[in-house]
Amino acid sequence: MPNIGTAGIILIILVALLLFGPSKLPELGRAFGRTLREFKSGTKELLTGTEKETQRGADDENID
Repeated sequence: MPNIGTAGIILIILVALLLFGPSKLPELGRAFGRTLREFKSGTKELLTGTEKETQRGADDENID
């Protein structure tokens, strides 16, 4: 993915302001933050579950 410079970020903000208006931007930011947090926690749970399965499988092999 190419780097987005300062000009690109300013352009994205201006387009967002034009599309949604200044009153909707805080709501969109909060919704985006919540979505990111849920994704991050889901990913962490998935990785933790995979690690537990791997550990459980290794323990089962050592018992035999």
